[in-house]
Amino acid sequence: MSRIAGRFARVEPRRRARRLLLGLLSDLPRKNCWTIAEWVGEATPHGMQHLLCRASWDADAVRDDVREYVVEHLHDPDAVLVVDETGDLKKGIHTVGVQRQYTGTAGRIENAQVAVYMVYTGQRGHAAVDRELYVPRSWTSDPGRCRVAGLAEEPVFATKPELAARMIARFLDAGHQTAWVAGDEVYGGNANLRTTLEGRGIGYVLAVACSHEATTGMGKLRADVLAKKVPKRSWQRLSAGAGAKGHRFYEWAVVDLTGPGTSQLLIRRNPSTSELAFYRCYSPMPVPLSKLVRVAGSRWRVEEFFQSGKGLAGLDEHQVRRYISWSRWVTLAMLAHAFLAVVRADEHTRHTPSGDLVPLTSNEIQRLFIALVVRPVHDVAHRLGWSHWRRRHQARSRACHYRRQAALA
Repeated sequence: MSRIAGRFARVEPRRRARRLLLGLLSDLPRKNCWTIAEWVGEATPHGMQHLLCRASWDADAVRDDVREYVVEHLHDPDAVLVVDETGDLKKGIHTVGVQRQYTGTAGRIENAQVAVYMVYTGQRGHAAVDRELYVPRSWTSDPGRCRVAGLAEEPVFATKPELAARMIARFLDAGHQTAWVAGDEVYGGNANLRTTLEGRGIGYVLAVACSHEATTGMGKLRADVLAKKVPKRSWQRLSAGAGAKGHRFYEWAVVDLTGPGTSQLLIRRNPSTSELAFYRCYSPMPVPLSKLVRVAGSRWRVEEFFQSGKGLAGLDEHQVRRYISWSRWVTLAMLAHAFLAVVRADEHTRHTPSGDLVPLTSNEIQRLFIALVVRPVHDVAHRLGWSHWRRRHQARSRACHYRRQAALA
């Protein structure tokens, strides 16, 4: 809180922001202005609503503070910036940016609000460092509707890749460095984003569709056609990173493309189902296949952020309509999640757990923080005993997964 204290014009909203952060970190089953206000001891939700709607403070400046906080504590010279969007299901037509559109949250077209996030991921952990709300054309073509929702009276429509490029530029212009950007097919299929990254000397591993056409020495061919031309000896079995049930092993191959720097098509094959996935890759200098695989595997970190950000910090539980309220809520939720990620990284650095305990997770840190720091503690031994029991059980489960995986291999 001392890091962001200067962003508030008065002491009252600063103190209330601290209470809202504690509420976002709480174990409430549903987090909104009503439930958080009751949990922190306020008489009505009006103060929390005032903080999000009318209080004088700069959410974009706090967003920049979150970015500096994450990079400072999770710094990794080989960090990857991962961009992806997520949707929050909504009812009605008045919430800013809402319309019927596809969202991966539901897996189908629903009435939803979609936002693009950028996650900083490295060896010490991962956390979101930026966000942009996707405002569809149905909104940008209606200035009156935008004005009511707190947007600019004449907003300019921006695609999701354009929003991603805006966030990446903001990160680089702040003086930070990154060697890699990762994303799914929405971003890999956008030639303008790829050109922008190449122009700034940033490598990328971006997923593309099987119908994506790439130029090789044989001419322009579809990705799935190129996969059929890969010799059997060119496939290598490599791990895309460790997951909850062990390493994610796939078979990988790479095809050189014509273009600036080192342009390649990375192909991933599932050893069990033979299902293929494709990635458009670029790096200013040649890199080994293992590095491309590592960057491709880091893309799953954004899904982990969405899961933990929504489950632990209430990222998707905002019940607001106007843009300023949305930006303030998600920014504070990003800060709450970043706090858990930083504490987790520091604990892993300080303490090496014994073989019968898994390292502290963000979920466990949240439980202990609320139980031991925020709430009065009546029985510390009981709380710590449950913590050890959960971690011991998780350690056994993980060991079983690894043994099963080794037996199958």
